[in-house]
Amino acid sequence: IVAACKLKSGMSVGDVGAGTGLFTRLFAQEVGENGKVYAVDIADKFLKHIEVTCKDSGINNVATVKCTQDSCELGANTIDLAFICDTYHHFEFPQKTMSTIHRALKADGRLVLIDFERIEGKSTEFVLGHVRAGREVFEKEIVDAGFKRIEQVEGILKENYLLIFERISK
Repeated sequence: IVAACKLKSGMSVGDVGAGTGLFTRLFAQEVGENGKVYAVDIADKFLKHIEVTCKDSGINNVATVKCTQDSCELGANTIDLAFICDTYHHFEFPQKTMSTIHRALKADGRLVLIDFERIEGKSTEFVLGHVRAGREVFEKEIVDAGFKRIEQVEGILKENYLLIFERISK
């Protein structure tokens, strides 16, 4: 997953829906001391956990950001990559949230989306009851928010998909 993000030293990443910070810490290593990772989450306990684990691990290039239900709360043109893993299906206001992510991305920014395949008759009952829509709906929402899908990474996930988008002007 990290390799699919194609990170380089000095990049800035928004880990939107960072949770416990697994990817936040991996991204921090990839972008190096000159890079920055913003761990974005709505839950204070996750943000506190990320602060503690980064401090304990000597990771100094991570900042935590408390988001809202309709905003990632990142400044304009602050990130090269937005990463949303198993979180998009929780967006209650996807168009509003995606517009803030679009604004936060630099002009040539990319978005990596990982979420659960939601297919009747194939997906688990948990996924069918938990995930609000399937890939096609999510992809349309993201495209409508000013993005173009440029890649679908195959073969690394079993119950999820990984799509890469680039930011385009609205």
